[in-house]
Amino acid sequence: MNNAVAGFSKLSKKEKIDWIANEYFSNPEEVQNIIRNYWNSDEKLQQLHDEFIENTITNLYIPLGVAPNFLINGKYKTIPMAIEESSVVAAASKAAKYWSTRGGFKATIINTEKIGQVHFTFNGDAEKLNSFFDQIKPKFFSETQAITKNMQQRGGGILDIKLKDKRSLLENYYQLHATFETKDSMGANFINSCLEQFASTLKEEAQNSDLCENGEILEVIMSILSNYVPNCLVRAEVACPIEELAEKHITNPKEFAKRFVQAVQIAEVEPFRAVTHNKGIMNGVDAVILATGNDFRAVEAGVHAYASKNGQYASLSHAKIENGIFTFWLEIPLAVGTVGGLTSLHPLVKLCLEILENPSAQELMEIVAVAGLAQNFAALRSLTTTGIQEGHMKMHLNNIINQFEATDEERRLIKAHFKKTAVTHSAVVDFIENLRK
Repeated sequence: MNNAVAGFSKLSKKEKIDWIANEYFSNPEEVQNIIRNYWNSDEKLQQLHDEFIENTITNLYIPLGVAPNFLINGKYKTIPMAIEESSVVAAASKAAKYWSTRGGFKATIINTEKIGQVHFTFNGDAEKLNSFFDQIKPKFFSETQAITKNMQQRGGGILDIKLKDKRSLLENYYQLHATFETKDSMGANFINSCLEQFASTLKEEAQNSDLCENGEILEVIMSILSNYVPNCLVRAEVACPIEELAEKHITNPKEFAKRFVQAVQIAEVEPFRAVTHNKGIMNGVDAVILATGNDFRAVEAGVHAYASKNGQYASLSHAKIENGIFTFWLEIPLAVGTVGGLTSLHPLVKLCLEILENPSAQELMEIVAVAGLAQNFAALRSLTTTGIQEGHMKMHLNNIINQFEATDEERRLIKAHFKKTAVTHSAVVDFIENLRK
């Protein structure tokens, strides 16, 4: 392949697959069979999936599992998780069961404010622009009434609009900085529609006023929501007396609590550790975000920006020992929805939301944060006791076995051997090779 392809998007699905198979593979028929094997046998359901994105050729499966026994604010939940990484669902389930006998998880919504901005430049007098903004501000609300009517009926809408002077960052740069409440929807389309109307109103009013009468220029650059939502926050926490931390692998709960807090403190001050630490949190967060049809890329971007809010990337979770009580918590920004988008289209997403008993957006924020905290606790418990690899590699054993297409009898012998032997990739490969000699 050394030439651009013309009109690819206009080809039929079969033609796209034929082109890819013939252009990139020496075995096109085999490739076509692999692609078709991942189609859903229900043609209507497959068409639904085909139309989620452009140039669809097939489906890429990610396992959907469930983690039961999550006691959240006094009520048990079974949490659906879509993820391909071994041991994540097992770790979450184990942490859920552990804390279910120690008071469970507490989750609290701190705020639900979302943000959008109109970015523009103005080369005139700042005071004149401020006066102009104060004068036309009511029009931003009145001229978006058709957009906000339904959202207002649900208790949401535009909260406020401010003019921000950003000339210290870029020459002549200003913002309309707007805040929104979008209730059970993630609200991206709603926010962007409002912002585009703000931009239109701003330009029209500037043209019809004396703001630019002496040759000043107001130019709108773009209008877009922000995925950084530091005021759309949820807190999840667990706490219990130190002595209640005791279990099979925690024979000295006082020492365990001390090491656990130290491990969190290291992630608070050392960015190299913090990145991996927070990745573990996002194992739980992203898995629930995906399962419920939300945008994990937006959540990831916003969460990691929040982790850097004090000028250095740091841990999202925190821990302390105070008056004999061990407390572990996190606060993260989450913009999620339970209506609109995939939540009303994807059959499995709808099923996952039913498993969660059709939560509101705020309840889903709490569930997602708890999943992240549980995942973080499970990882830190392993790191500060037996080590992370013991449990992870035992879960990874299935992947290695499948790579070698082990028979049922081989699988039985391999699993029996590694019940008492440390699992490493090379050790499993050696065992399989010796088994087959």
